Amino acid sequence: MSLKYELAENRYGKTRVRLMKVTRHTHGAQEVSDMHEWNVRVLLKGDFDSAHYDGDNSKILATDTMKNTVYSVARTSKATSIEAYAKELVDFILGRNSQVSSAEVHVESVMWKRLTIDGKPHPDSFMQGSGELQIVSVERAQGGGFAITAGLKNLVILKTANSAFEGFMKEPLTTLKDTKDRLFGTALAAEWTYTSDDLDFNAERTKLREAMLKTFAGHISKSVQETLYAMAESALEAVPHTDAIQLTMPNKHCLLVDLSRFGQDNPNEIFVPTDEPSGYIEATVRRAG
Repeated sequence: MSLKYELAENRYGKTRVRLMKVTRHTHGAQEVSDMHEWNVRVLLKGDFDSAHYDGDNSKILATDTMKNTVYSVARTSKATSIEAYAKELVDFILGRNSQVSSAEVHVESVMWKRLTIDGKPHPDSFMQGSGELQIVSVERAQGGGFAITAGLKNLVILKTANSAFEGFMKEPLTTLKDTKDRLFGTALAAEWTYTSDDLDFNAERTKLREAMLKTFAGHISKSVQETLYAMAESALEAVPHTDAIQLTMPNKHCLLVDLSRFGQDNPNEIFVPTDEPSGYIEATVRRAG
């Protein structure tokens, strides 16, 4: 039977599978809990033509089964990083489903911090940190190697000095004035792909993240673009196991309030925060050569 149309790229899976894992162990004489909250997505490619053409579901792994697999693998997993857990989940799915040509697992990790009480870390109580998410996507084809793309998003940072923006184009619709001293805030997103799949991923992520934050804090900024490039440079320097990094830095504007109508001055101290509309700066920086 000839077809007027043919199936092109397709994949399917389960998304927003929320998982909280508590690991209990003994530290000295004390019972201690470690806790992680993850949001997991599973996507499969494979031999699913018959489901699309004929409604034959015999090769379809139900997405409800994928949800249950997320929990089951988490129960036995010894992984301490989202990268390692995603690798385990990918391998588990590929090993049981020959009709699947490749599997991708995406994990977002919510930031939780252990409470400090009377100067000491509490063994079983936590508080949610910022809205920052740690993320990873791990994909592998049957018989192939892992492709691991890690990142973070919504890391909200701000500096109150050493930031300027001047010398930009002026034309009839320009109303923005040059400034040598402005507040510089952004919600940083970053994404990078590892060149190895056998790393201490938590350590690599920490080094890369801290390098970017150190540069942001210390950089005398002439523009978001200049600071973005400097942060990307420091990230690549800190983590040799990645060849490129993409950074997205939307402005979170803080606008100086005009107090002159009230007979008051405003020496760069009173602002109104706003992030709509906002500038949006994005770039990928890679190793030369």
